[in-house]
Amino acid sequence: MRGFLIDAPEYGRLRSWSDGALIIDDGQIAEIGDYETLSRKPRTQPVRWLQSKRVAVFPGLIDLHTHLPQYPAVARGTSELLPWLRTQIFPLEREFTGPKGRREAGAFFPELARHGTTTAMIYTAIFEDSTDAAFHAAVKSGMRIIMGKMMMDVGSYGSLQPTKIVSISLHESERLCKTWHGASEGLVEYAFSPRFAVACSEKLMRGAAELATQYGAYLQTHLAENREEIEKVRNQFSWAKDYTEVYEKYGLLGPRTVLGHCLHLCDRERAALAAAGASVAHCPTANLFLRSGILPLEKVRAAGLRVGLGSDVAAGPELNLWQVMRSAIESQKARSFYEPETPIPSPASALHLATQGAAEALGKGGTIGSFEIGKDADLTLMDFGALLPYRQNAKNAADLTAEDIVSLCIYRGGPPAVLETFVRGRSIYRAPEPELF
Repeated sequence: MRGFLIDAPEYGRLRSWSDGALIIDDGQIAEIGDYETLSRKPRTQPVRWLQSKRVAVFPGLIDLHTHLPQYPAVARGTSELLPWLRTQIFPLEREFTGPKGRREAGAFFPELARHGTTTAMIYTAIFEDSTDAAFHAAVKSGMRIIMGKMMMDVGSYGSLQPTKIVSISLHESERLCKTWHGASEGLVEYAFSPRFAVACSEKLMRGAAELATQYGAYLQTHLAENREEIEKVRNQFSWAKDYTEVYEKYGLLGPRTVLGHCLHLCDRERAALAAAGASVAHCPTANLFLRSGILPLEKVRAAGLRVGLGSDVAAGPELNLWQVMRSAIESQKARSFYEPETPIPSPASALHLATQGAAEALGKGGTIGSFEIGKDADLTLMDFGALLPYRQNAKNAADLTAEDIVSLCIYRGGPPAVLETFVRGRSIYRAPEPELF
């Protein structure tokens, strides 16, 4: 594959080949370098070249936090988290079952791929049937997916009697995990998914943690997204010194735990998360939309926490991870107006959070996230000429640097510029127009 190759293997640093080439063999990156060098190399087997001068090739984009059944509600509602859940989201999730749930599950994954996303960590609703249908759709899509059935037993929108919710939720989640964890040649994995402490009892949280450990699965939940949420946790678990201690006590924190948001944490909490090896899904578009706050990104990174980006649809108003990268930069700029010492992430830093940083948050930094020989060929191909004013052609774009192209993608990128996405070297989405090669 020939194009302008760009990755961000370290926070704040780009690496690029302006006329670069990747050779993919059996789904993995076999060689990487300048096109002229690799194209002239003597070989025992022929190479089938895919070439285009207008293509920027990036590692596949990774969405660490999104909600499949919420997608129809994007950009709706003007309230903050808890009333928004009650008025917009719980009614929608309640309908994510039966034929409707199956239809939506089948439509979601192609939409992710159309946005250039190759890996996603996803919550469904509380229902086993639609979650099972979502896994079938995930396998069919060819994407790299980590997903789980939403678990909640306090204020649940389901129809089960309160005394039965915990045992049934745990049983259904375990059954789904047994069926799907490691499916599709390891591309599909399970995440036990207690919503957050406000909606979960001790028994449910402990049970989810035990099952995740038993099966080597992931665990995902939300932490310290909203001030009202934190106050409810303080009242519900009055023995705990802070929100994070609730998850510590019930065994939810570990190297395969991904926590959404983590906006309002103290130093002790960040240190505790880092000590447990947990990771943070930073969701800046959602945090702005629901007025939840701005993550002190430099403090999270200074604590040693692994951080990646999440769209958090539908609190986040879109699946476009380039826009999430933009919000990751702009939200820190907004902080700098009243906290002048705030470091502003560069476009290179934002790209790292959406690729290698997110891969490391999932424990997959050696498998995906950057261009290294032996890594899986998960790729996002962008038509950078389409992002220039008047859709300039390759000749007019010849003087662009890697920094220019990344900035164009972050501030102007989206589905119209996504040409093709690959997982393990297999095309999972190709734009119908224009022809790529």
